[in-house]
Amino acid sequence: MADVYYDDINIGDRYSSSVGRTITDMDNIWFTLLTNNNNQIHFNADYTKKYYPGEPFNGRLVVNGMLTIAVVVGLVVEYTSKNGFMLGIDGVKYMHPVFAGDTLYASAEVIEKRESRSKKGFGIIKIKTTGYNQNSEEVIEFTRTFMIPKKESKW
Repeated sequence: MADVYYDDINIGDRYSSSVGRTITDMDNIWFTLLTNNNNQIHFNADYTKKYYPGEPFNGRLVVNGMLTIAVVVGLVVEYTSKNGFMLGIDGVKYMHPVFAGDTLYASAEVIEKRESRSKKGFGIIKIKTTGYNQNSEEVIEFTRTFMIPKKESKW
C-alpha cells in the first residue's frame, strides 16, 4: 500500500484489516511476562482451571488485554498511521475475552480530523477502532488519536 498522508484521510472513511492475526499461547505468555504483568490468568493454566472454571473462561488462559489492543491497532496501521505516531487511546471497552487460537481482525472509522496547531505540516486524526474474532464477535473497541504528515511536509 502507498504511503498515507493527512490529505488522504476523510471523516467517515472506513478501513478493514486485510489479514487476521491468530493469537497463540506463546504470544500471550511472552507478552505478559515481557510487560511484567503477574496476573496468573494470563500464564498459569493450573490457576485458571482452579479459579476460573466457569463461563466465559472455562479454565482457559485469557489473552492479555494490552496484547489485544496492540494487535488490533497494528491490523489497521497500514491504512491509517504508518507514517505517523500515536497520541493516545481512549474509551477502551473489552466486550468478549480473547483466548489462544482466536484470530483477530479489525475495522476503523475516521471520526475526527484537524490540522495540528503545534506541528506545522501535520494533522491529527481520531478513529474508532473495533476488534473482532473469527466468529465476528466484537472483542474490543476504542478510539485512537494519531498525528501524520501532510503530503507537502518535509518530515
